[in-house]
Amino acid sequence: RGVANTELTCDIAFKLGQAAVEFLGKTIVVGKDTRLSGDMLECALNAGIMSRGGTVLAAGIIPTPGVAYLTRELYADGGVVISASHNPPEYNGIKFFDGQGFKLPDEVEAALEAFVEAGGTPADQLPAGDEVGVVVPVENACELYINHAVSLVRSEGLSFEGLKVALDTGHGAASLTTAHALEELGAEVVVINDDFTGTDINVQCGSTHLEPLKNLMAATNATIGIAHDGDADRVMFVDELGNEIDGDVVEAVCAIDLKERGELPGNTVVSTVMCNLGFMEAMEKAGIEVIQTQVGDRYVLQQLREGGFVLGGEQSGHMIFLKHNSTGDGLITACQFLSACLRKGGTISEVTSVMQRFPQELINVPVTDKHAVTENVAVAKAIGVGNNELGDSGRILVRPSGTEPLVRVMVEAPTHEQAHEVAAKIAQVIEAELGA
Repeated sequence: RGVANTELTCDIAFKLGQAAVEFLGKTIVVGKDTRLSGDMLECALNAGIMSRGGTVLAAGIIPTPGVAYLTRELYADGGVVISASHNPPEYNGIKFFDGQGFKLPDEVEAALEAFVEAGGTPADQLPAGDEVGVVVPVENACELYINHAVSLVRSEGLSFEGLKVALDTGHGAASLTTAHALEELGAEVVVINDDFTGTDINVQCGSTHLEPLKNLMAATNATIGIAHDGDADRVMFVDELGNEIDGDVVEAVCAIDLKERGELPGNTVVSTVMCNLGFMEAMEKAGIEVIQTQVGDRYVLQQLREGGFVLGGEQSGHMIFLKHNSTGDGLITACQFLSACLRKGGTISEVTSVMQRFPQELINVPVTDKHAVTENVAVAKAIGVGNNELGDSGRILVRPSGTEPLVRVMVEAPTHEQAHEVAAKIAQVIEAELGA
């Protein structure tokens, strides 16, 4: 992932296309979000796949989880998504799925990167003439994905009739899917930011900027607000009172719903070390065990698969319903959350009251070397001071971002003021020591 055409180049995309055939197989589903650079990188990636004699199943603009789903449904050898998820428009990225729609293990990614760095496939090993590959358009790609999400709700005998949904698709891939799915299930949908220029994805909208959605909620008197990030692998909600509903709350509601229906194996869910203390308390009260992993959906997924569990997620709204899809899925999460709320009855704010969030402050500090934070003595001292101040009534988590040149400082405390004060002190030290 990086700025398109400077950090993430066509040459890299071409070699990654060759790597897809080398490590996954000859039939590859390729999808993208709405970024301007998507066409350019797609052409280069597809050329790499075809240069190895591979077949591209071109899904066009489609949410990331749609590619994971289609990879399985079309019996492809792998899937590739060209997207930088929630990052700004000038960024892009390339994500891989195996033939079952799962993200690749770390060791396979490392081998793939080494292949690219070594120059890709040697010229004397490339097929020639009529042995090169082709592109086959998947004309109904989004429709297949929408039908899957809709069928899961209908199989439970539910309808969304009577629901008024305010929806912000963030000028991203969900612009082609979520409203259609919700309307097919009977909901009335008022949507914003479902157009796109290629340079507006995630800009002051979507799941990372909820103000436009809150304004739409107020103007339309909607039942619930839904917001996606650029590639729609995550989702955030707003209740009828204008309160934000993050992934922790969604997971709590869905976990309790699954347990009550006897569909939560081991009465266990998976979350990360970033989850709110309120989530842990809600799960303990409901008799549900929580397994915490390091931050990153791949680690949540790994724990789900190893333990035979079905629900895992992150506070950011990245939720995996493993029975329904192999990766984080904003549309399926929205549908399953609405279904759980309908079964419970009452308003959205009443249903989500099963979890009370501890005040939490998150500060992102731009740095020159994000990994240096783990070795910095001054930062460690500042964290120690903060831990002494909080005692057992809160916690501090400082970690490098997985996708950006940032260090994230997260503090939970009894009050917003204390959480902010402790986080700000640590952030100031990080900026002074490592700031960009």
